[in-house]
Amino acid sequence: MTAPLGFDGVVAPPRANGELLFAEPWQSRAFGMAVTLYESGAFTWPRFQAALIARIGAWENAADQDQPWSYYDHWLGALEDVLDEQGTVSHDEVATRAHAMTRLPTGHDHRH
Repeated sequence: MTAPLGFDGVVAPPRANGELLFAEPWQSRAFGMAVTLYESGAFTWPRFQAALIARIGAWENAADQDQPWSYYDHWLGALEDVLDEQGTVSHDEVATRAHAMTRLPTGHDHRH
């Protein structure tokens, strides 16, 4: 089972020469988390895709778009929405853990 990534338009993942494009390591991790959770049966791909479309649509329709465009911010938000909706992990739990991680020193998880 693999994630059906053949969608087009603004909801399609960024690509360069046909390959997925990640500007930062966290983006590939967020992508991998969503695909792995989908492949393990945690949610359906149409549900995730609908959440991604909703996130992008909300950004496009925002009166003041003071947040710059970031595909993987929307991707990660859609993943959080799906997991929160089904009770797997709440938005509050994600925010608490993210806040705790921001307090860790740079390189805390690397020996060199």
